[in-house]
Amino acid sequence: MSRYAHPAGPRHAEVLPEENPPTPPRDLMGLDPRVWPATARRDETAGGELTVGGAGVRRLAAEYGTPLFVLDEEDFRRRARSYREAFSDAEADVYYAGKALLTKAVVRWVHEEGLKLDVSSGGELNVALAGGMPPERICLHGNNKSQAELARAVETGVGRIIVDSFDEIERLERIAAERGRSPAVLVRVTTGVEAHTHEFVATAHDDQKFGLALSTGAAAEAVRRVLACEHIELVGLHSHIGSQIFDTAGFEVAARRVTEFLTRVHREHGVELSELDLGGGLGIAYVSDDTPLEPETIAKSLLAIVQRECDAHGLAMPRIAVEPGRALSGPAGITVYEVGTVKDVEGIRTYVSVDGGMSDNIRTALYGAEYTCAMASRTSGADPVLSRLVGKHCESGDIIVHDLYLPADVRPGDLVAVAATGAYCFSMASNYNHLPRPALVAVRDGVPRTLVRRETEEDLLRLDVG
Repeated sequence: MSRYAHPAGPRHAEVLPEENPPTPPRDLMGLDPRVWPATARRDETAGGELTVGGAGVRRLAAEYGTPLFVLDEEDFRRRARSYREAFSDAEADVYYAGKALLTKAVVRWVHEEGLKLDVSSGGELNVALAGGMPPERICLHGNNKSQAELARAVETGVGRIIVDSFDEIERLERIAAERGRSPAVLVRVTTGVEAHTHEFVATAHDDQKFGLALSTGAAAEAVRRVLACEHIELVGLHSHIGSQIFDTAGFEVAARRVTEFLTRVHREHGVELSELDLGGGLGIAYVSDDTPLEPETIAKSLLAIVQRECDAHGLAMPRIAVEPGRALSGPAGITVYEVGTVKDVEGIRTYVSVDGGMSDNIRTALYGAEYTCAMASRTSGADPVLSRLVGKHCESGDIIVHDLYLPADVRPGDLVAVAATGAYCFSMASNYNHLPRPALVAVRDGVPRTLVRRETEEDLLRLDVG
């Protein structure tokens, strides 16, 4: 549980001062390369302005407005290539988890870099197809897929469907029979392995909405039902243990249990399943203390774990799949804000209010997520001051960064940037307080281009029929 998370109740959204604030950084203007996009630099010829992809944030803010999501295209592509190359020596598939960040351009990048694509709704499937991803390179997730979502997946020839319930097995069999198709499916199993992250993003313990539990026999019954179907083909199992994971210990326990289950399926049904999807959830560095694994280390460890367990049970090595989402898009993105109000609470901290907030980054309020923020429009030699970066929404819990140091001369009109916002911030953005959602801009070789334009107040009224 995050140290910032608290249960809803009488103190809901109340945020108290921290007893032990962090120490100031050695270099207040520094950009930790583990946290910031690969091309992030300070242009000393322009007063220390932050640049990403060769484009300065002052220019970007002037042209596209703030708040602004900025995505380093080369960083994203490099990370995609790293995962593809890390798993290239094995029979393995890398699916980009589109829920992290999905646009037509992102779909094209994923396809061009040789990855497949994981979607979790009909809307995401629509973007995937519109972006040119071949349907056979798509897998469809979701714990409550609708009749329409399943029908479109079957009709378009989606490569894999991850079944998540008994109801869905029955629904999918009926849809496939009506259309004369035989979609390939994996059964999502919950292994009882709980990732050491926030409760809301730990997804493999039994008491939750995803998957079918090994411990209760639900997974075994799901396999039996799929094998009894005439129009859907069982090709493997899917297991996902959580998010923002920094080691592979949990995967080892989960792989052992899944492999034991594969052995049981072979013994009881005479079927040797050929695919094992280990899901995603591998973490990134939001702050300098975070220590994510490199793709090569992840690949070597995961493949060795599964091979060892298969050897122990006398099974052939299945084709492995992984689903990094945050690990590709997260570090490649930043959010640029303009400071509007600076309020010093004497003896406690300085509150720096910006023109966005929980409508463009709900993760701090929802998960207690931690972020890194820096002065972006200039450098400063002023002393560091303990600050809290907050939004403009009518909520005391509207916090973007709980504890950070900014220069004492931070003032209205300055631009600040929050790092590692390329995953889930744009995807989870809302119109709370009727704020239009920010634009998403990609930058590469000094050239910015709009991926998704900024919403306007007219856009908000367009759906309001009065």
